[in-house]
Amino acid sequence: MGGTGFSWKLADHSKLPKGKIVAMVVLDGWGEAHANQYNCISVADTPTMDSLKNGAPEKWRLVRAHGKAVGLPTEDDMGNSEVGHNALGAGRIYAQGAKLVDLALASGKIYDGEGFNYIKESFEGGTLHLVGLLSDGGVHSRLDQLLLLLKGASERGAKRIRVHILTDGRDVLDGSSVGFVETLENDLSKLRENGVDAQIASGGGRMYVTMDRYENDWEVVKRGWDAQVLGEAPHKFESALEAVKKLREAPQANDQYLPPFVIVDDSGKAVGPIFDGDAVVTINFRADRMVMAAKAFEYEDFDKFDRVRVPKIRYAGMLQYDGELKLPSRYLVSPPEIERTSGEYLVHNGVRTFACSETVKFGHVTFFWNGNRSGYFNPEMEEYVEIPSDSGITFNVKPKMKALEIAEKARDAILSRKFEQVRVNLPNGDMVGHTGDIEATVVACKVADEAVKIILDAIEQVGGIYVVTADHGNAEDMVKRNKKGDPALDKSGNIQILTSHTLEPVPIAIGGPGLLPGVRYRKDVPDGGLANVAATVMNLHGFEAPSDYETTLIEVVD
Repeated sequence: MGGTGFSWKLADHSKLPKGKIVAMVVLDGWGEAHANQYNCISVADTPTMDSLKNGAPEKWRLVRAHGKAVGLPTEDDMGNSEVGHNALGAGRIYAQGAKLVDLALASGKIYDGEGFNYIKESFEGGTLHLVGLLSDGGVHSRLDQLLLLLKGASERGAKRIRVHILTDGRDVLDGSSVGFVETLENDLSKLRENGVDAQIASGGGRMYVTMDRYENDWEVVKRGWDAQVLGEAPHKFESALEAVKKLREAPQANDQYLPPFVIVDDSGKAVGPIFDGDAVVTINFRADRMVMAAKAFEYEDFDKFDRVRVPKIRYAGMLQYDGELKLPSRYLVSPPEIERTSGEYLVHNGVRTFACSETVKFGHVTFFWNGNRSGYFNPEMEEYVEIPSDSGITFNVKPKMKALEIAEKARDAILSRKFEQVRVNLPNGDMVGHTGDIEATVVACKVADEAVKIILDAIEQVGGIYVVTADHGNAEDMVKRNKKGDPALDKSGNIQILTSHTLEPVPIAIGGPGLLPGVRYRKDVPDGGLANVAATVMNLHGFEAPSDYETTLIEVVD
């Protein structure tokens, strides 16, 4: 980062002193929702977090951690740990998801990246397969992006292309699939006129084929695998338009639940199974309903269903769908390039920094916090400690995870007085919440609360300041809900467990003996989000934030 007149030097805050030790605690998957039996945070014994909320209400508030507040396209997009930590560390809102793909396609940058160059190696002898939701809904994918990618790939040497469509009817009107297929077929016929062998190869409804999420029903993914990879499905048609129209004629049929079909040639042979040497791209930008398919395409070691035949392919996602699993390992559009993060500024301004978590979230409190950047800004000023996570078990088996070890490392770093910022992520609420085990998640929340207490006690001893917040919700709502907000039931009348993140806001509490008595939350930032936290923390270190950062949440009154 250079440029004329740029300086890393931050202005001193007019009222807040420098040199205080600040503990920055991120509770992963810890949102705020009404107390009920499925809110593991309210059910759990959490005296420390309760005291922050009830003991000093003027120093506790909620911030937004989903949708546009973290750079995602719509308010229906749940936050996640990657975008959450990006926002917390960057202090500004960067385009994530669909917006990133739009920018990469518009600039042509998508075609210069590692991901595209990797799949391009298959263009000479193999087929390019594009798999994803055919829709202009903009929630999981967009038709215009698919059409641009088809054009771009064919211009760059793809001679044989097969599209495996999933019909929508959930984010768009039921029945709109027919028009989307017509639009796609129109573009494919133009490619064929230019000598590219391009056609639709298979399809099915999104809720019945491929797009399951949270390991709810692997049969959904298997139906997709059988049609896309093996070229096998109960329904065979010579055209996708005929397939969709015909299958929609069945009683109660709708786009979301169309059965899987394959397109065959006039001899009855499937036109587009996936073979050794082919390239596969899943074109959805939204992650939650692509992770399971990505595992099937990418993992050699896979036991969720019998794949029968596992072709040696070059596979890439439109984006990386899971930052923790690094899945898929190749993707066409990279995460945003974030520069001038708060961590880099603070190190340049003499703030020595300690960061710690266990393996599953260590990258979040370092790499994602620092703007998708590996390593130290200045190894003489920083220390990052990774505690190995339990492996070979699901996290509900040992819900305490490494929370207490992380807290003890933070405590030691605080008491050593070697660091002015001590930053940790406590993963329990999120990682145990994802298992759907309510009892274990209650234990997880209790232990995370105990870990917070260890850190706050150390801050008390050194006259420091604490900031306790979260990156997104999860543990505060463990049940799927109907339109009225009541728990949703399955066909047998049992409640449906929710294993995902949520749309709930997250708390941010500040305090500690080092906090000046006049510090309080401003009233004029009601819609504050995670990106406002960076400027807030910079203030607590005694600095004004850069002018382009999202505004601070605090003010000092005399």
